[in-house]
Amino acid sequence: MKTVTLGRTGIVTTVAGLGCGGFSRLGLKKFGEAHAADIVRRAYDSGVRFFDTATAYGTEPAVGIGLCGFPRDSYAISTKFPTWEEWRTGYAARFEKTLNESLLALKTDYVDVYNIHGVSPDDYQDVKELLVPEMIKAQDAGKIRFLGITEAFGNDNTHKMLDTCLADDIFDVIMVGYNLMNPSAAKDILPRAIKQNVGVQCMFAVRHALHDTAQMIKDIQKILDSGQGGHGLEAREDALDFLRAAAKSTMDAAYRFCAHADGIHVVLTGTSSPEHLADNLASIEAEPLPDDILEKLELLFGDVDCVSGQ
Repeated sequence: MKTVTLGRTGIVTTVAGLGCGGFSRLGLKKFGEAHAADIVRRAYDSGVRFFDTATAYGTEPAVGIGLCGFPRDSYAISTKFPTWEEWRTGYAARFEKTLNESLLALKTDYVDVYNIHGVSPDDYQDVKELLVPEMIKAQDAGKIRFLGITEAFGNDNTHKMLDTCLADDIFDVIMVGYNLMNPSAAKDILPRAIKQNVGVQCMFAVRHALHDTAQMIKDIQKILDSGQGGHGLEAREDALDFLRAAAKSTMDAAYRFCAHADGIHVVLTGTSSPEHLADNLASIEAEPLPDDILEKLELLFGDVDCVSGQ
């Protein structure tokens, strides 16, 4: 499986990463923890060496079980501290408690990347002032290897938080929302991450709009109403059918689009199905989309920053 160095962390890992959140959450709610842990094991057996989870997902125990028995230095774990709850009161004790609970659930003494989860532009300054010092303490104690932060892309489609974050250059790894219907991160965020050698996890490669026709039409209409759609874009059910000339499916094209984007290191894929996992990994491993398809995507969606695909 293709490997990459995750920016200045120096972590050599796979381009394909297992995302343990999203809507599937490894099938935890529908099929139970044993099933979720089996998905993790199957991903590892398939060559995946990067696993992204979070306290909020509830999948940390399944990741811990799934990876149990494999050499700890053979894979990287990324998990997250939540900030949408009321965390400012007693933040130091809450941070330490949450991190320790994550380590216990994951059956490890350290996490490779510890992220502040879903940070809004309005919350960034407090995160910087209150939580970053706690992260550094945990790093000094050997519980965290590298500092990470994830944007709230569903609400922050234009990457305002990451724009400010990269100016500070505190975090070693960022998680950015990026997909073929909103590739706006490629204009500013990804080039700056490259320049600063910041590791980049890609989320939202595939969300509702890329596998649900009704949501796709709704998002395209929003794009058109915002005046951001390129010439020829129409809110029709066949709007993305041109991708099938070069890809097995819209989702196949979507993963390939992200996996070969400059500045992206790890593309996260989530699933509750072994078969779906295999398909997604194959797409991430596949060749880039042809130039003519990329040119048409740029024409249609190159100026879009008003949707997430959620």
